[in-house]
Amino acid sequence: MMKLLIVEDEKITRLSLSNILKEEGFDVYPAEDGQEGLDTFKKVSPEIVITDLRLPKLDGIELLKTILSISPTCKVILITAYATVETAVSSLKFGAYDYLTKPFSPDKLLSILRNIKQLQITLKENAELKNRILHLENKTIIGNSIQIQQLLKTINHISHNDSTVLIEGESGTGKELVARALHKESSRRNDNFVTVSCSSIPESLLESELFGHEKGAFTGAIKRHIGYFERANKGTIFIDDIDDFPLSMQVKLLRVIQERELISIGSGHSLSIDVRIICATKFDLMKKVTDKTFREDLFYRLNIIPIKVPPLRDRKEDIPLLVEHFFRKHRAEDKIMLLTKEIYSKLMTYDWPGNVRELENIVERMIALSFSGEIDISILDLSGHEKTIKFRKENFEEYNSLEEFISKKEKEIIEWSLNKCQNNITNAAKLLKIPRTTLNSKLDRLFQNLTHR
Repeated sequence: MMKLLIVEDEKITRLSLSNILKEEGFDVYPAEDGQEGLDTFKKVSPEIVITDLRLPKLDGIELLKTILSISPTCKVILITAYATVETAVSSLKFGAYDYLTKPFSPDKLLSILRNIKQLQITLKENAELKNRILHLENKTIIGNSIQIQQLLKTINHISHNDSTVLIEGESGTGKELVARALHKESSRRNDNFVTVSCSSIPESLLESELFGHEKGAFTGAIKRHIGYFERANKGTIFIDDIDDFPLSMQVKLLRVIQERELISIGSGHSLSIDVRIICATKFDLMKKVTDKTFREDLFYRLNIIPIKVPPLRDRKEDIPLLVEHFFRKHRAEDKIMLLTKEIYSKLMTYDWPGNVRELENIVERMIALSFSGEIDISILDLSGHEKTIKFRKENFEEYNSLEEFISKKEKEIIEWSLNKCQNNITNAAKLLKIPRTTLNSKLDRLFQNLTHR
């Protein structure tokens, strides 16, 4: 219940407003002059003050200034006669939320108060969201296991060193989180952190994306393009999936690392750069060196400070903390209480080939499909490898074409999802991670195929 102070020297108006606002659900405190109003304000700290402009002992403007000096977030509404409207308008400059001219209808006042209520709700939600974001930013690497504690110590120890770092780890272990933590703890924290994913950039565009190009350097180069390295100047560049870096481009990357300067495509001049380089690999780079698919000299330039991120199967004691973290991240704190020992047991006995990323996907599934105050343990379908083996052993000769095979498998998956969700199409679509309209279309097509047989 919001506290509201009414400062009005006319008794009838004061009582009338008090009764109306109490019925509206406010906790109302009346005062008959400015000094009493200020004393009451200091005692009860109301969120809203409605005050007449002309008051005995202390006028409305002075009361407004004093209140806002004590509590800048308080919302003050001034009541004024028509002759003093200009004074009321000027009071907005001192921080008044709004003003009303006498006589005014109760509905107009209630409309202003409802707007204030909505504003307060929005401000509270924004504050909670900022706290949540801050919480997530401060706890990007979650875990109490020995492996994670050692990883955090390593990050803390080397973060202020500008040497190149090579982060090794399986897909989904959180290599980018480690890179961001290194940047955040470094002296470069106030400059750019630029991420490059080698696997997502076509080889033909990689040089231009990394080092930039000049206007007219090639057909279609209509303006100068600033590359990732130049954008990261003074900050950190994180090159993910360095194991996918083309052999033909590796010598150019080596030159940039050694000389700390680059030449954009179409330029005859070199550009000096001051950037920390962090790379990540999901494969053993030394093996790629042996296979002649990765330059040995580049490997040793990158591998100055190696960091290994452990897979989730080697730190299962962190799973409960990670699960709760992901419930909070996806704004489902109220559902953490639904997690049972049986659910945790199933999560702890799985080996998580997709690592932390796979665990987060499972948590999202639990959140989306937690109906009627419980999480159905059957949605934790963690038998992916067993299904793959079974899939490979099937007799493919009974299918006349790939299209027929895919159609049958699609039908089986849709039937499985509907069975899991008690034939609720909306929930089945969520389980399959496809739009409800798409699932409806597939069901219509399957139904037509059955009727034509």
